[in-house]
Amino acid sequence: MKRILTPALSLFLTAHTLSGYAADDSAGLAKQLSNPVANLISVPFQLNVDDNVGPGNGTRTLLNVQPVIPFSLNADTNIISRTILPFSTQSHVTGPGENQTGLGDVVQSFFYSPKAPTDSGIIWGFGPVLLLPTGTDSALSGRKWGAGPTGVVLKQTGPWTYGALANHIWDYAGRGDRKHVNATFLQPFLSYTTPDAISYSLNTESTYDWTQSEWSVPINLSISKVTKIGDQVVQFGGGLRYWAHTPDDSGPEGWGVRFNVTFLFPQ
Repeated sequence: MKRILTPALSLFLTAHTLSGYAADDSAGLAKQLSNPVANLISVPFQLNVDDNVGPGNGTRTLLNVQPVIPFSLNADTNIISRTILPFSTQSHVTGPGENQTGLGDVVQSFFYSPKAPTDSGIIWGFGPVLLLPTGTDSALSGRKWGAGPTGVVLKQTGPWTYGALANHIWDYAGRGDRKHVNATFLQPFLSYTTPDAISYSLNTESTYDWTQSEWSVPINLSISKVTKIGDQVVQFGGGLRYWAHTPDDSGPEGWGVRFNVTFLFPQ
């Protein structure tokens, strides 16, 4: 636990001490980053470290590279591309003495989203989500092609952002000897952004596996800050997560840590 808390505390302090630039600009960008379908190009690098993973009670370090790119469809609508490229290094997860490193399966989402909120302030988007079997190691890939619907609904009121993102993926092709994919992902989220561009966020990234009838429920608490390094706008962040529920034979247990570095490209 100390090994996890020490770097998290260091990043927490860094987020408060990094000098920023124009406060109004940075606070506005911080609020946009709380919106999954914002009209903002960003490239987040999200590092997750979890212990007691799998039958070998191993350790997993997962780096998610998650570029978000909006494309203007017309004067009123965007198509938002959100990609998750997972790079993993894990030890003793599949069994004692077994180690794997490589790319996992990519999840690609596209959201059809109006550029302006509704009259009641609702921001929304929906579209398809795709699962691509890009894993470089059999232990890091389900070896299945999948697809399904995805959607997000949120509202931003003053410093608050709250809403939920969800998707469901079914497999439609791939290795017949591998487990079927039939999974629902639910991500309710809440964040508060200060005038100094510091955001406090709480969410869960829960998955229900309908094939195995099992939940995975991590609860994430994080802090982040938008600042500027030279000409590059960056958000730094980090926090802790607690695995409230995981499958008995495969999920992480207890506490984990997350670090974020997001490069922003305001248009």
